[in-house]
Amino acid sequence: MARNTSLYFRIVEGRNLPAKDVSGTSDPYCIVKVDNEVVARTATVWKNLNPFWGEEYTLHLPMGFHSLSFHVMDEDTIGHDDVIGKITLTKEAIGSQAKGLDTWLNLTRVDPNEEVQGEIRLSMVLLKRSEKISLRCQVIEARDLAPRDTSGTSDPFARVIFNNHSAETSIIKKTRFPHWGETLELELDPEELCEEGPITVEVWDWDMVGKNDFLGKVEIPSACWHKSPHLEGWFRLLPLGNNEVDAGGKLGALRLKVRLVEDRILPSMYYQPLIDLLVESVISPSDVEETSALTMLEEVTTVESRQDVAMTLVKIYLGQGLVVPFLDYLNTREVNHTILKPIINRIFDEKKYIELDPCKIDLNRLRRISFKGGMSEAEIRDSSVEMLQIYLSSIIESIVNSVDQCPPVMRVAFKQLHKRVEEQFTEPENEDVKYLAISGFFFLRFFAPAILTPKLFQLRDQHADTRTSRTLLLLAKALQSVGNLGLQLGHGKEQWMVPLHPIILRSVASVKDFLDKLIDIDHDTVSEVPQRAVFMPSVTVKEGYLQKYKTEGPQLLSRFAFKKRYFWLTSETLSYAKTSDWQVRSSISIQCVCAVERVDENAFQQQNVMQVITQDNDGQLHTIYIQCKNVNELNQWLSAIRKVSIYNERMLPSFHPGAHRSGKWTCCLQADRNVTGCSRTHSAVTLGDWSDPLDPDVETQTIYKQFLQGKDKLRKKYLEISEADQKSSNKEKKINSEGAQCIVKTKAGVSVPVRLLAVITDLEKAHNAFQRREKEDPNCVILNH
Repeated sequence: MARNTSLYFRIVEGRNLPAKDVSGTSDPYCIVKVDNEVVARTATVWKNLNPFWGEEYTLHLPMGFHSLSFHVMDEDTIGHDDVIGKITLTKEAIGSQAKGLDTWLNLTRVDPNEEVQGEIRLSMVLLKRSEKISLRCQVIEARDLAPRDTSGTSDPFARVIFNNHSAETSIIKKTRFPHWGETLELELDPEELCEEGPITVEVWDWDMVGKNDFLGKVEIPSACWHKSPHLEGWFRLLPLGNNEVDAGGKLGALRLKVRLVEDRILPSMYYQPLIDLLVESVISPSDVEETSALTMLEEVTTVESRQDVAMTLVKIYLGQGLVVPFLDYLNTREVNHTILKPIINRIFDEKKYIELDPCKIDLNRLRRISFKGGMSEAEIRDSSVEMLQIYLSSIIESIVNSVDQCPPVMRVAFKQLHKRVEEQFTEPENEDVKYLAISGFFFLRFFAPAILTPKLFQLRDQHADTRTSRTLLLLAKALQSVGNLGLQLGHGKEQWMVPLHPIILRSVASVKDFLDKLIDIDHDTVSEVPQRAVFMPSVTVKEGYLQKYKTEGPQLLSRFAFKKRYFWLTSETLSYAKTSDWQVRSSISIQCVCAVERVDENAFQQQNVMQVITQDNDGQLHTIYIQCKNVNELNQWLSAIRKVSIYNERMLPSFHPGAHRSGKWTCCLQADRNVTGCSRTHSAVTLGDWSDPLDPDVETQTIYKQFLQGKDKLRKKYLEISEADQKSSNKEKKINSEGAQCIVKTKAGVSVPVRLLAVITDLEKAHNAFQRREKEDPNCVILNH
């Protein structure tokens, strides 16, 4: 049995943020942290106190995370960015909301004493010798402490406190991973053992000037060491416990959507009967009655979970080689990115003033931004029509020339859709319906939304400014009309769009020709996807320019030691070359990867550096250091490489977040290059997206939960019908010796509702059995899925 944890969050918008700039406004962005590790950064919304982001993320996490925090920052061109405020949500607070959180939350002030992280390893023994009693505490080491100094490190020491007794370790400078290995002993009076006070271990950052900075504490209740006189292990460091003060809205608020999903995943054999029923609904529609597993699933799926269920079904059918529902993923990932990005970049770069609506044309604004004389309203409209025609022509040309870029599996799916629609609508007046079925999907669901909000489709790093947004909106409207094959032109209220009607109508013929070519493909040329495929070997999962650390030759200053290289990642190799068209590539086998982790900033005095650790056949470890341009790119590459190496057998449990330089590790200061890593690896932490490896067990568990929630509803509806049918059937058998079949029977003679409810009951029993075993055996190991 395995555990699977997913955290979904959407940073919607902010309101009433305080002004941090002299201009009376701010340039806000959000940093998202899980247990103080940055996992995402939103785009900056310039000069806005009520910013809209609309950015959403999915994180796959190990079970042990504690908190999710959102820090709102004000970006400054010069100097450090200003902190506006933060919101922290504990895992318990998120998990207590079955449907998740969707609310406005006030920002609170950031208290350094609450910004703690990391763990400390302790061994405590209560010694009783005649009348002498002592508490012996061995302070062994700590890891992942918060950086308090400008160098990105700290100078930590530990203090053990009980009643009025205390003792301190030595100070270890410039490290977040101190190794003390010191034993502290407190002499106690016998009567002190009866007191209820806890043993406290505090960790501090020593400062030569000013007061020391708090790094966290551990409190061990007296009941614990009365029960067991010897305690040893890793203990999580906690803040001082000051309650975060709601500033009463003075710092503004964020609207957040957050949901936590935690599942226990059963072995595959338990899910197979449910998969069989779902597959049966698709591959044998003529042999299955109206009531199927899919129709029953629709009955119990809530509005809130409808999108998740739909996406899960797509993955299940993809894993089974049923590729028609796979259109969403292929269109978003392949077509939009390659077709639309060049023209989107052009529109962003040119920043033309474009407007057709007479009510929105601002002549004064145009005079302010132009060195030429003033333009009349008619001249602005003519200029706008001309630019929109140029942009729209480029978009249509890119689309109609992209037949070869469209994945074959998608083309086959469209061919099947085209065929079904053509068979259903045979009348001459419905000639366009077969085209609308595909063009509507392409243009209305993907191309138009991607042009309208390119940031949300990963086509741009930043949201568009006001002028560019208006241009994109007008183009999206025109593209929607193209997707509708121009059939609705002249019926809307926006008559100022009429000047674009000729180019829209001219584009329809090209679109139809494009769709005809799109479906001109042989089904036999498309291979089915294996049930448990992770990635197709030939597919490039991710590519782009990164900075690679130059390890050979003389040691250079850190900022000169990183060289620009073009990287490709597939399921088999991570390769790189000087440029994207360079013929000679260096490659790393994915099978050799045993860890993919962040690197501390102080290792090279550089931000956003990661390391890929590999192991050769002789067991020797090798590390390649790679720098990304920002934290989002860093997280995307970390996640992508972790996913393709997820099933590697030799993954490391620990690693060094620093580099071995000048004869020691920059993180833990150990001299031995081969010493065990000082921090835990994070192989289970990945960003969720459509490139996730298929996992039928996890996906079927999601569908099972939907059925489980609606089990009583289904039982009441279908079992009563089935029982009534059975009585009727038995009564007929007395009259007719040949008998009569029940109305809702399958070939096996058992109705789908009965079979489905039996499968759900069996899965429920299996879950309960595994949970009982887990409670009875505390040492039972449950893996992160």
